[in-house]
Formats: sequence, C-alpha cells, structure tokens
Amino acid sequence: MMHDRIEEFNSRFSGLSIEEVIRSLTEAFPAQVKFSSAFGQEDQVITDIIFRNQLAVEVFTLDTGRLFQETYELMEKTRERYKQEITTYFPKAEDIEPMVSEKGFFSFYESVENRKECCYIRKVAPLKRALRDTKIWMTGLRAEQSDNRQHLDLFEWDEGNQVIKYNPILNWSYEAMLAYLAQHKVPYNTLHDKGFISIGCQPCTRAILPGEAPRAGRWWWESSQKECGLHEVTNKK
Repeated sequence: MMHDRIEEFNSRFSGLSIEEVIRSLTEAFPAQVKFSSAFGQEDQVITDIIFRNQLAVEVFTLDTGRLFQETYELMEKTRERYKQEITTYFPKAEDIEPMVSEKGFFSFYESVENRKECCYIRKVAPLKRALRDTKIWMTGLRAEQSDNRQHLDLFEWDEGNQVIKYNPILNWSYEAMLAYLAQHKVPYNTLHDKGFISIGCQPCTRAILPGEAPRAGRWWWESSQKECGLHEVTNKK
C-alpha cells in the first residue's frame, strides 16, 4: 500500500537535494508524479527546478475563473520562459451555474460554509480530477506559511486524494525562497511586491499589513484556519 511508504520516504530522502528526490520518484512512478502550481513564489521555485532540470513531472494549475489579472499574466510569462506545457483544470459549469444562480456571485462573504462550497467547486473538485492516476502529488507548502502547516512532514499521506504528498520546500525560509528566485531570475507575480504574500482568487485576497501572518490576506473577513480544502490535515499513516 502506498500510504505504508510514508515513513520509508521521509527517512530515505532526508538530506537529498530536491532534484535528486524528484528524479528518484519519477523513476519509481513514471508518469504518476504531478505538481500543482498556483503560481505563487513557492510554486515558481519548484516549477523552475522541474523545468530547468527537465524532470518528468506533469505541472498543472487550477483556474477558478476568479483569479487576478496579474496571475494570468504570470501564467503566460512562465509558459514563454520555459517552453513547457502547464495543464489547466477548470471547474465544471454544471457545478458553478446552480451555485451562482441560487446564491449570487459573492456568496462566500456570507458564511464559512458558503465559502467552502465555492472553494470546493472551483478548486477541490478540479484537483481530484487532476490527481487521477497519480501516485505522488508535489506541493509548494512551507511550514512558515501558517500554524497548521508547521507540523507537516516532507512526505504526507493525503487521504482525500489517496496519494502521497511531497512538500519539497517545506522547511525553506521566506528569505531562502526569495534568494532562489533572484539567483535564477525566476518570474513571479508582481502582486507580491504590493504586499500580497499569499495569492488566491481576487475577491478573496488582500494585501497583508505589517506584522500580519503570511496568509492573513486570504479570506480576511473570517476567522477560519485559512485553508480552502486542498490541503486538509489528515491522520498520518
């Protein structure tokens, strides 16, 4: 069983470079290693590592239909920079249309339940389609991003999607991430220079204030755990 290998992977790959780990994973699971990018700074680091080293990983993104113009511009700039395919998954119209018809375009401001419903339709459901026939799901999670991400391991079992989740830059500092982007001249979202540290959908993201947590600008009107459902904490196997 795949989930039985979490402990083995955390031990076996400890201390290896990200490139070495990814090469080993793609050799063990050909065509079954995927990376989900939301085009944040973390994601751009990993995208650069994958494409610059010609690693056999499918890079994909979820287009919710409510993203910032700057995010779309970065998507295109990234495609032009690396000349590599980035698969895009969209929410299904038959799911969005009834929600909008019944509750309007901004139902997510009214309750946490409504917000999670919107996130599920626009992000979680497309992710499940993207991860079909996948063994390893690579993410750009960093422990510094939020309290509930500080207890993650390099490899985790994702019960909801039945995949092993690999968090290659989990223990990177914010400064180390910025240094990598600068060193390799990796394109990034211009909103980051305007106080937008964590960038999601346009109606649900604002710039953070000095001293605020990195994800304080996400769903700022509610006091939830600042997660959309893509990265639910599950029991470790």
